[in-house]
Parts: sequence; structure tokens; C-alpha cells
Amino acid sequence: MTTARILDFIRTRRPDGPCLVVDLDVVRDNFQSFSKALPDSAIFYAVKANPAPEILRLLANLGSNFDCASVAEIEMAMKAGATAHRVSYGNTIKKERDIARAHALGVSLFAVDSHEEVEKIARAAPGARVFCRVLTDGEGAEWPLSRKFGCVPQMAVDVLVYAHQLGLTSHGVSFHVGSQMTNPEAWDSALGDAKRVFDKLAQQGIHLKMVNMGGGFPTRYLKDIPTAQVYGQAIYASLRKHFGNQLPETIIEPGRGMVGNAGAIKAEVVLVSRKSDEEDVRWVFLDIGKFGGLAETMDEAIRYSIVTARDGDAMEPCVLAGPTCDSADVLYEKTPYPMPVSLTIGDEVLIEGTGAYTSTYSSVAFNGLEPLRSYVI
Repeated sequence: MTTARILDFIRTRRPDGPCLVVDLDVVRDNFQSFSKALPDSAIFYAVKANPAPEILRLLANLGSNFDCASVAEIEMAMKAGATAHRVSYGNTIKKERDIARAHALGVSLFAVDSHEEVEKIARAAPGARVFCRVLTDGEGAEWPLSRKFGCVPQMAVDVLVYAHQLGLTSHGVSFHVGSQMTNPEAWDSALGDAKRVFDKLAQQGIHLKMVNMGGGFPTRYLKDIPTAQVYGQAIYASLRKHFGNQLPETIIEPGRGMVGNAGAIKAEVVLVSRKSDEEDVRWVFLDIGKFGGLAETMDEAIRYSIVTARDGDAMEPCVLAGPTCDSADVLYEKTPYPMPVSLTIGDEVLIEGTGAYTSTYSSVAFNGLEPLRSYVI
């Protein structure tokens, strides 16, 4: 639900065009919830979810660490107050010169998932700590991750042995259960895989220390989700199940779960029309679409809560689309979205739960439309 502070900002400031408004009080509450739910796990905020300087400064002051996907994100986190030891270069696909730059900045923790990436790090960041990402099936995630990142557990063993041979510190294992994971038990099998990698490395005299349990923590869209506490209890139970009393260091990387429910997008209805006189389904076009920040509606994976001032009126399903001259810029068509019959041109709508993966997905100037404006309050 959108906070009173966001609603008051939109009402009093009247920003023109579509815009994202993020409430820092919600981000603070989310950080504290994760801290309480998994008190023994270090929080590494996934900067890519929303790198607004105000968010990064708040989290740095609260003691968060940062999961970064690029040198630019590393520099953002450090500018916000994070020291290099609080930064992980978590992308498994990095240019060697970017690894060298991160190493020069003092970053010493890097993700890998292949022998070739290990070789780059050994050359550009000698002596660094590495963790290897293991593939998971992502079952149950609303935004599943592909096989682009990670390797099978046996290859992870080989990669970490190779890293050790090249003088790196083989530090641990990582996985990601899939974004917007609504099943708290999803971490169990991945933690089992991690333990098997730990055991096989130990047999070769290499003792891993850390499990990066990734992100996947959801935000509320149209359906209720479990609390952070529920996730914490399930994850801790799985840790004890697989690792017994020899619990490793653990990391979590909330992104969506940290900032998703902290933001809402104000948008406007540009057109309401039909494709023929016989067709029942209306088309509602907004001044924001896939290219303006709503990329996660791809394949209708993420279904946002959309609020209007006419929600007490009769509702009918409609096709919801963006404003650009690209036929792919349709948000919901396979499963039409219920909107008020009385909705008309010029009406404002509020797209809730949009604090994550919107402002940075917005195109620079497709169709001459400016990037999504963002306000942090």
C-alpha cells in the first residue's frame, strides 16, 4: 500500500509526467526487518534494484553492505559511505579491466561461475576472495532467472579448486533462487547443494567459509507475501539441517524486498479506445510502459497493483499498454487487467510496489520520451 508521505508528495508537488516516488522510511523498516529475520547474515543490498544516492546513503548509515554489478555501482556505494570491504562484485560476467579497477578501489570479494572468470581475477586481482555461483531451478519464482548465471555443483567444485591453484582464496558458494520468490522453502535444496560443494572442497584440503544465499525476497504486488521473519525461520532451519553446528558465514542480497514496496509510480491515462465496434475489451494506454520503467511486465511476469480514484466504480478487464510506437509496449494482454469502466483520458493512476527495477530499466529517450523521473523522500 502506498504511504501517506508518497500520496502527500504527489498531491502537493504535482510533478509533471510519469514519476517514481520512494519513501525512505519504508526502506529503513525493510532493512530492520531483514536484520531481525536473519541476524547472523550480512546484508548486501543489491544496488541494481534502485541505486538512488539517497537510498544508498541511508543503507550505508544503517550498516548495510552492497552487492554491485559494475564498477559504476561500486563507486556509487563507496560515494554513499561504504568502505571497500563492504562491497561484493557480484556479477559473474566482468571485463578484466573492471576487475582491476575494483581491486584498485580495495574490493576483494568477487563472484565467479567459470574457469575463465577465475583466470581474469587471478591476473587482475591477485589474492582476492572468490565465491562460485551454483545453478538453481528457480521453481516458484515469479521472475525466474535463466541459466545465464551459475554452473552445476560439480563444476563449482572444479572452479574453486582452480581458483585455489591460481593463488586466489576460495571463499564460498552462492546461489539465487529466483526473483520474487514466494516460497520460503526454496532455499533448502540450494543450501543442500552448497553443503555438498563445501564437503568436496574440504576433502581436497580447501575449507570454504561463506554461503551467499542471494536475493529472491519478494515485495507485495497483487497478492500477500510471507513476512521477512517467515523467510528467516525457513532459511535458518535449512542451514541447521544441512550444516548442523558448523554454520558458515552467510550473506543475503535483498533488492526487490528492500525497496520494492517503498515506491509508487504516478502515471496518466493517455487514451481509452477499442479496436472495433464489436470488440468488448477496451485498450487503456498510459504515459509509461515497458520502455519507461515497467520492463518487468515482460511476459506479464510481474503484475503490479494499479490504483485509481475511480476504483469504487464498476470494473472490466482491459488491455493495458504504454505510449510508445513499439508493438511490444503492451503491459497486460494475455491476462487483461481489471480497470474502472469510467476511467477516462487524463485520469491519474498509481502503480504500486514499483520502488525496484523501474527507474534503472527506463530507456534514455526512446520515442523522445525522457527517462522516468525519480524522487526520494
